Amino acid sequence: MSPLKKRKVTKSFGFENILKYLMYAMLAWFIVSFLVIPNINTLYTTFFIDGSFSLEAVQKLLSSERAMSSLKNSFILAVSLSVTVNIIGISLVLLTDYFDIKGSKILRLGYMTTLIYGGLILVSGYKFIYGGNGFITNFLVDIFPNMNQDWFVGYWAVLFVMTFACTSNHLIFLSNAIKKLDFQTIEAAKNMGASTFLILRRVVLPTLLPSIFAVTILIFITGLGATSAPLIVGGESFQTITPMILTFSKSIGSRDLAAMLSIFLGMATVILLVCMNHFEKKGNYMSVSKVKTTIVKQKINNKFVNVLAHIYAYALFLIYVVPVVLIILFSFTDAKSIATGTLSFSSFTLNNYISLITNESAYKPFIVSILYSLLASIGVIIITVSACRIIHKVKNKWSDILEYSLLLPWLLPSTLIAIGLITTFDKPQWFIGGNILVGTLVVLLLAYIIVKIPYTLRMIKAAFFSIDDTLEDASKNLGASSLYTFFRILLPIILPSVLSVFALNFNSLLTDYDLSVFLYHPLYQPLGVFIKNLTDANTVADNTTMTFVYAVIVMIISSITLYLVYGRDVKKTKKG
Repeated sequence: MSPLKKRKVTKSFGFENILKYLMYAMLAWFIVSFLVIPNINTLYTTFFIDGSFSLEAVQKLLSSERAMSSLKNSFILAVSLSVTVNIIGISLVLLTDYFDIKGSKILRLGYMTTLIYGGLILVSGYKFIYGGNGFITNFLVDIFPNMNQDWFVGYWAVLFVMTFACTSNHLIFLSNAIKKLDFQTIEAAKNMGASTFLILRRVVLPTLLPSIFAVTILIFITGLGATSAPLIVGGESFQTITPMILTFSKSIGSRDLAAMLSIFLGMATVILLVCMNHFEKKGNYMSVSKVKTTIVKQKINNKFVNVLAHIYAYALFLIYVVPVVLIILFSFTDAKSIATGTLSFSSFTLNNYISLITNESAYKPFIVSILYSLLASIGVIIITVSACRIIHKVKNKWSDILEYSLLLPWLLPSTLIAIGLITTFDKPQWFIGGNILVGTLVVLLLAYIIVKIPYTLRMIKAAFFSIDDTLEDASKNLGASSLYTFFRILLPIILPSVLSVFALNFNSLLTDYDLSVFLYHPLYQPLGVFIKNLTDANTVADNTTMTFVYAVIVMIISSITLYLVYGRDVKKTKKG
């Protein structure tokens, strides 16, 4: 063999190439085994009975009064939220970023409380405050003795909770959009005699339309797949698709109905995402000014309107802040105070927090969720960093297929992902070594990883493509290997983005309920499922107190995470 051929063979079977092909194989196996096959299997088991095509599941769905009612309720909720959340969300952004409102910084902190607690904990907090024995309800009953104490149940309760829970995207996306407004355009309109509200209607809001369209689609999808609010405050009169899927999935005889509802939810999600993409490409509402000036907050000249705006702003502030304050206060009280919704200095105690540290039944769910969230966040980082390295470096049709395959979970609701894993891995499968995953600790970990892949991929891909290619070329020219270049040059550059996404994923998975309730191991309840059980009417009062302790600790962790992700960047920007 010639020296040239020998070098080529050595290069082909070198350590780095073996690792590279092993990484390709592992990614391909993961995608096929856990992203493709489970969803194909869901479709097959739903529409093929004993090997022949059947629409029996569709007929069962159409003939099920409960299922059709849940579909109707989900669309009613989705449409309602698209209106109410936009009204509240847009007004929040205008009050904090566009109009000159006194105390806007404090208001903004209050409005952003939904970023540090959400999902099941938020809904539980609202139920505690407005429910049958809630703090606000008891206060109102003292004023109106004949008032129905169970007023906070059903459609209006769900709509109220979710309206104020889903404004986070407005505070993030619309705030950024307003900051990018061209103030010269606003000044030009003012010089032409336009009023403040005419400028708002004809100049500002049209500029925000792309962001509003995108946020509206996300709200609609959230409404369709709502779980926590309908389960906790919906009552028997208002149940939506996802709680019904959970009910049907518990019985083998009705599992096809659960799958059919999940498929329907998945189809609706895909259609809505396509619409969002269409609006993003079609819309062109941005200012055409080449030299933009920073937005200056606008004063409301009409004194009466200015007073109304301030009253409205602080009323919203109370709605957002009161649940947080009461959760913190009641976490330091005894079970009797929580059961009756009353506060007093005599009931103050640290026993709840001591119990979390000393009682295994109290701290076990927290430890389970921390371990699951930690392992899932690490796993999704490893998968997406590996994939982004390929996408960034290779740039061919195979890398495109890899990217689109990893984005598949974005098109699917979490319930459909859960149903797919259940129907596929409740029996031995050869491609995972003949093992059964349902009923094990592994299946929930896989589900957590799967749902976080698309978002993580988009964020880390953006970090990769911001790297100057000349850095890698220079490293290679100096004789460095690909592995050395990646770990010593590229990884340190993208590390801040990787750590930020890791922290956000960990934070969001800590109290997950939507996936956990389908796939958790009975002996290892995660925090979300445990808290849901604590909110049930037949729960022992002493255990209910732990809900507030968990909520406070989760809020602390979330606040630290948000500071680490955003706080330091703000400080650096100010210094710069």
